[in-house]
Parts: sequence; C-alpha cells; structure tokens
Amino acid sequence: MLQLAARPLTAEAFAPYGEVLAAPADTGRHYYGPLIENRRPQAGLDFSLSTVAASHLPLKLKLFERHAFSAQVFMPVDVARYLVTVCPDNGQGRPDAGRAISFVAPSNVGVMYAAGTWHHPMVALDRPGRFSIVMWACGDAGDEELIPLDREIEVHPA
Repeated sequence: MLQLAARPLTAEAFAPYGEVLAAPADTGRHYYGPLIENRRPQAGLDFSLSTVAASHLPLKLKLFERHAFSAQVFMPVDVARYLVTVCPDNGQGRPDAGRAISFVAPSNVGVMYAAGTWHHPMVALDRPGRFSIVMWACGDAGDEELIPLDREIEVHPA
C-alpha cells in the first residue's frame, strides 16, 4: 500500500494539475470561464450539484478518474474541508499512483482539474459536503474514465 501525507492546498503545488480558484478578497468578480477547456466541439456545458458523505483521515483510495476532453471545476457550496488527490499519467494512459499527491483544501477555494488530469473523486472531510461541478460533456464514454488502482493509497494528515 502506498502512503501519502495530505498537505495544505497551494496554487503553486497544484499548478501542474490545474488551478486553485478563489473569490475576490474584496468586492468584485473573477472570471474563470476560459480555464474550463473543451476538446470536443460537440460537447455541452454540464453543471451539477453534488452531496458527498463525510470522510476522515486516514483514508484509503482505490481508484482515479480523468476527463480527457474537458477541464472539471469543483466549487464548495457547503464544505468544512475537502481532500484533493491528483497524479500524473504513467505514459500508458493510466494513473501513476506512485507519484500521487494529496492536498487538504479549505472551504473557501475551488479547484479546476485540467483536461486529462488523473484525480480521485471528491472527498469531503469532517462532515458531509456539497459542491457545484462544471465541465463539458457529450453523454458518452469519453466524458469520464475510471481506473481502479493496482495498489491502494492511504492518505494521512500531514
């Protein structure tokens, strides 16, 4: 089993996988629309709301997913903290779990996974959480790939 320590989410550490999204510190608006990459012109914008059961660290991860043709945005609606786990591709179209990295995100920032980024499904920490999700989708198998891991990853607090 692989062991990971979940560290605080920072824009710099997450940059190879996407963007950390934050609301303006004072009155105003940030526009993030251009970041939501779409690699299929026939895809439509997909907006959803999701409720995720509470989880606690340590936690065992068993699969990764990716959206090869679309970026995917998760914005917390009502969350205490949440876990973000990503990894690069292994060069053969599968997640490289041995190079996975985990972050603990606060309730006031979202994440945008770049198109093709392997990531674990959303994990709400401490209590159930609600998220809004935006991505491009066609309603076919190309929208999402789920890959079981060869070895479990156990994520611990840093």
